[in-house]
Amino acid sequence: MITEMKNDRNYVLCYTREPQEDIIYANKLAYSMHLAYSADGERYEALNHNSGVLFAKATDNENGTMNAKSLKSPYLFQLADGKFGVVAIRTEHDGQPDEQSKGSVLLFTSADLLQYNEVGLIDLKGDTYVKDVACLYDATSGTYIIHWTDENGNSYRNVLADLFSLSGASAPEQAEALAHDSVSASIEGIVPRNAISVSAEIGQRLVCRLTVPTNVAMKVPEQVTAASAEELNAIRATAVYSDGTTAAKSIKWQAAEVNWNVPGTYRVSGTVHQDRYSFPTMEHRADPNIAKWNGKYYFIATNDADHNQTLYIRVSDSISGLVHAEESLILDTKTYNPIKGLLWAPELHTIEGSLYIFHAATTGEFFYEESHVMKLREGGNPTVAADWSEPMRVVKQDGSYLCEAGKVISLDMTVIQLNGECYAAWSERQFLPVDIGAWIYIAKLDPKEPWRLISDPVLLSKPDYGWANNHTFVDEGPFAIIRDNKLFLTFSSAAVDATYCVGLLTVDTNVDLLDPRSWTKGNYPLLTSRSVPGEFGTGHNSYVTDEDGVLWNVYHGRPGVEAPRCSGLRRVHFDIDGYPVLDLTEDKDLNPALTAVTIEVVVK
Repeated sequence: MITEMKNDRNYVLCYTREPQEDIIYANKLAYSMHLAYSADGERYEALNHNSGVLFAKATDNENGTMNAKSLKSPYLFQLADGKFGVVAIRTEHDGQPDEQSKGSVLLFTSADLLQYNEVGLIDLKGDTYVKDVACLYDATSGTYIIHWTDENGNSYRNVLADLFSLSGASAPEQAEALAHDSVSASIEGIVPRNAISVSAEIGQRLVCRLTVPTNVAMKVPEQVTAASAEELNAIRATAVYSDGTTAAKSIKWQAAEVNWNVPGTYRVSGTVHQDRYSFPTMEHRADPNIAKWNGKYYFIATNDADHNQTLYIRVSDSISGLVHAEESLILDTKTYNPIKGLLWAPELHTIEGSLYIFHAATTGEFFYEESHVMKLREGGNPTVAADWSEPMRVVKQDGSYLCEAGKVISLDMTVIQLNGECYAAWSERQFLPVDIGAWIYIAKLDPKEPWRLISDPVLLSKPDYGWANNHTFVDEGPFAIIRDNKLFLTFSSAAVDATYCVGLLTVDTNVDLLDPRSWTKGNYPLLTSRSVPGEFGTGHNSYVTDEDGVLWNVYHGRPGVEAPRCSGLRRVHFDIDGYPVLDLTEDKDLNPALTAVTIEVVVK
């Protein structure tokens, strides 16, 4: 638990980590900037599960491929305007010297130490590799001074009148050797750098955003007037969390002694309740999706049990009922000639009153995997295979197929409906002439024929951060949450192993979704193998709202590093800034010591 803040100033320590086994905490993860917090400048506690919050971006090649990069020796400092800067040494992905960064250091800026902007490489005008670096603002001269040490142990200083003029540094001058204040912290794998003082407001926000909140209080009305058990059951408890956020909870009331036909005042006890699901919830089911249709809930997922050769669907009156519901086969690789295998990532979406399944399938080998759409006939039963249309390949607005078969694949298509418009977002990977990795695109969709795009695809994200290109360059599995004038598009990255993780794109709901400049990409993942003990490679999320209005994260993960993919469910919380929290586990979400409540019921 983070130490309570009592001072007007708090302290933030930046650091990197020593790499661990490749599948656990590889170089691409360890060589990033991490943050720790302290209320007194002495006792530091890791933020964000002791995982990185700032990663160097990959560089682009002319053929579309990328060169993964990492960073070492980050140095955190304050800018003249009170915001923050970070200088760091950019390296190759494995921490080795980066030829493109020789004689330069990488500059980032941030307003809050949560979201960062990579400005670029500052040319220090030295033909040697930088081994250590620091930067300070000199208020007397109004300039920034960069101190650095080269690979031979020589120390220099450069002066910049304008920090953002990347080529505007003065010639390097010989200087005294760099000396950092010693900072010690008992944090696993820590390679400490420097600590700075920040306002209590900044410190509090970092703690609230980069730690998992816990349930600390429960509020219910002292008295309620009700005429029936149904009216009483509509009363919700308000769970209060350590960061000041709240969430509504249902209550199971023991109201047997209330005579609803006799006016009076009754004291009623109750137990705060929330559904909870042990992990794994459904074994050998990946890329899971739950949707509500005509008052019932349906579950569909990639079937790892038969190597992705079939799609089964489950139905129940409640989400919890899906866990043990029977499965009905609705698609296999024998019914339709073009569908030969690799049935991946099915999603149920209702568009203009009709139900569709978006999924990927191949006409032959892996390199022919393409997005398809199936439509439920009017009045049809989603659990009956014959009531679904033959899968249709997604086409562009000119009628041609979305991807060139055998060269580019498409998969993980989802639907976003906003402001009367319908959009598709999906992952696309070019393999020929070179493999450039999987990128996420968005386009408008024809709601009458939702297998047809009606705008050109627009690139939203490519795997340019180390956590996204860990083992392979992949961004995939987009799915939207729309809440409070924000659209959150979570997506999954890295290899589909224990390094799999969840990133976040954010956009305001009143802007053009097809303008990539409107979107903000988070610097660090929301969910990783470090987030929840015993869950590895968590990702490929979708979301569903239950009958109580609770939003659930439907995801897959592995109960062990080498274990099979399995589905899980966890409530989605929202932090102090309204951003989704995907790692609030049941033990922190609902404190058992706070679930017993009472209320005074007035029957009139």
